[in-house]
Amino acid sequence: MPELPEMENYRTRLSEHLIGKRIQEITITREKSLNVTVEQFRQHVEGQTIVAIDRKAKHLLFNLESGKVLLLHLMLGGVMYIGGEGDAPKRTKQVTFIFDDCSLFLMGLRLGYLHLHSLDQVEEKLRDLGPEPLDDSFTLDAFYKLAEKKRGMLKSALVNQKFISGIGNLYSDEICYQSCLLPQRKVQELTIQEKQALYRSIQAILKRGLTYGGYMDMPVYKGDLLTGQYNQHCYVYDREGELCKRCDSKILKAKVASRKSFFCNNCQR
Repeated sequence: MPELPEMENYRTRLSEHLIGKRIQEITITREKSLNVTVEQFRQHVEGQTIVAIDRKAKHLLFNLESGKVLLLHLMLGGVMYIGGEGDAPKRTKQVTFIFDDCSLFLMGLRLGYLHLHSLDQVEEKLRDLGPEPLDDSFTLDAFYKLAEKKRGMLKSALVNQKFISGIGNLYSDEICYQSCLLPQRKVQELTIQEKQALYRSIQAILKRGLTYGGYMDMPVYKGDLLTGQYNQHCYVYDREGELCKRCDSKILKAKVASRKSFFCNNCQR
């Protein structure tokens, strides 16, 4: 599932190509992705210009000139591509936005949803999300206050969207590795020094994910050489049996909080 770096990468690249463009036509092959009828969706979206694309946690918000917002969550297996029918990947296209010079394809058998809302409805739907970890307001002191109230395993806390938004399975493992903490550790048992290391690691790993274009396995458009480069730079995720880059011990894989997790049992404590 795309996490904060992947969705921010999408936001940046889509903004470069689609801001100011008018949606000429929409093709919908999966009606379950919508929260209104196809007819209502077309009525409110066709002919509209995209004025801004924002991100909140793992969601993208396509702001239309009418004031309506398209709220997108890709869930498992969802991907996007900008181009034409000739160069589009051979994947199931569930929703297609057709512009005058290109199309935006939303693909994947398990695309989450693309809902039409007012701005107030979007704010209500997303109000329970935790703080954005790369916002200026997410300070060390703010993190201390959050962590004071949290109980349970570190892995569970990091992927809990009501605790901190945007972190999922991959980056939670990378964050634990960077901070030298095992994902099985209990949040309430962390020392002040360990909380400091965890906070710094959250910032560093997510920024690293952005630098390498996230881990998505498909470019956003033809000639996109950045998207997906994090796959070649993972510290522990999906590296079971390979050597730790810090201590040369073997990377282990285990179920932690009912999720697959990768870690070094030697230098993570």
